[in-house]
Amino acid sequence: MRILAIIPAYNEEESIVATVAELGEVAPEVDYVVINDGSSDSTADVCRRHGFNMVDLPVNLGLTSGFQTGMKYALERGFDYAVQFDADGQHRPEFISAMVEEAELSGADIVIGSRFLDKDKPASARMAGSALIKAIVKLTTGQTINDPTSGMRLYGKAMIQRFAKENDLSPEPDTLAYLMRQGAKVSEVQVDMRERMAGESYLSFSKSISYMMRTCASILFLQWFR
Repeated sequence: MRILAIIPAYNEEESIVATVAELGEVAPEVDYVVINDGSSDSTADVCRRHGFNMVDLPVNLGLTSGFQTGMKYALERGFDYAVQFDADGQHRPEFISAMVEEAELSGADIVIGSRFLDKDKPASARMAGSALIKAIVKLTTGQTINDPTSGMRLYGKAMIQRFAKENDLSPEPDTLAYLMRQGAKVSEVQVDMRERMAGESYLSFSKSISYMMRTCASILFLQWFR
């Protein structure tokens, strides 16, 4: 069984070394590829100096294109699973094996590393938005996803092929709902995550609110016309 960690990286010069090193130490059975998404800092140079396996995109294309690049890489090289893995240190590699085990046992096409499968969401505006997305996913698919905004997701071969070949699929909750309505089986396992090691999230408070509104609108309306 071959597993690939896809690590999209945009301006992660301060955290990428620790992220890749921990992945190698904790989950040595997992291969990886860093997708440098046109970083304006020295992320690419840092990866080269350390000999990291990297695809270097010449301009910043955004998370969707960066992730799709990783899925194309996984498809071309025949990986059985691909896991979306943040470059900022939030995702913990010790949970990848449990996600793979869940996929193998349940036959799930996508396994979400859920922060809230058996833990309560903390009270915050961002978590309120996550709860709203959860409710809308339930409304439109009939299924409950406890952590729809988790960025740690494992994809099986069928999903690798779809993400590699269909340009309108993104690693976001609206695509998750769309795939579920098309019959994709989605499961969750409990994971713990950290705060980012360094740098700054691209989602400010105002951008988080905008993201939640766009995602909800997409699930409720836009995805039905695909």
